[in-house]
Amino acid sequence: RVEELAITRNTTESLDMVISGHDWKAGDAAVMAEQDYGTMLEMFEQVSRRHGVRCKRVSVPLDPRSDDELVELYAAALTPRTRLLLVSHVINITGHVLPIRKLCDMAHARGVAVLVDGAHAFAQLDFALPDLDCDYYGASLHKWLGCPLGAGLLYARRERVPGLWPLLAPPPKPAGDIARLAHSGTYPAHIDLALRDAIAFHESIGIERKSARLRHLQRHWTAQVRGLPRIRLNTPSDPARCCAIANVGIEGLPPAELARRLLDEHRIYTVAIDVANVPGVRVP
Repeated sequence: RVEELAITRNTTESLDMVISGHDWKAGDAAVMAEQDYGTMLEMFEQVSRRHGVRCKRVSVPLDPRSDDELVELYAAALTPRTRLLLVSHVINITGHVLPIRKLCDMAHARGVAVLVDGAHAFAQLDFALPDLDCDYYGASLHKWLGCPLGAGLLYARRERVPGLWPLLAPPPKPAGDIARLAHSGTYPAHIDLALRDAIAFHESIGIERKSARLRHLQRHWTAQVRGLPRIRLNTPSDPARCCAIANVGIEGLPPAELARRLLDEHRIYTVAIDVANVPGVRVP
């Protein structure tokens, strides 16, 4: 529904609106993963220092046996004081696709709201926001949708909007108007103008074909290196648990050095990752 969507500048801004915008009380708790995006973890740390929120981090396994293993991992971290659960739709450093609907069902049964980091899922995976049943969803439209830099998306359930403090104080608006959360001052019009064309191009391809092609390209190279000596794949082996993104490392070779050699010797651009027990490079 339009009244539950707002255009922001990126995923970070969208998620920070929710994390910092909650009416936190000392002793409240939040749960997130070591593998979540770094600035989101930093925002939770800031909320912890400012409001006395207890932050619990779990560590998502690189190649889980089942969805139940993941659901139980997060469920074990929730307490009666937990108010917010952050989960990544696609973990940015590994490409791991998490079972969002199952995690939302579990959290809601315990009275916990769910914030989803959709930076790398929106326009890469074939899904509809209502089917996830999350409370909040943040995405960057400049990634897989192909908008210019400076375009993001915030989804918030209608009933959740009045309970959030805006990141920047807006002009007077009704408490339930999601536009009050996205106020950022003078706004660059070219973003809005390009958004329609990006959506039209995306729809002309079709998300089903696009997602299938991206998954095929990733599997084309990971299938050839998985299991080789000294090669470490930091992305699930189950095709249903990943799409375009994968992470690979080589024993004895620092990720930064691997990224440099791939670029200098083979003109392959990657991102060096060496956090949360994920030593390797992210492709693409």
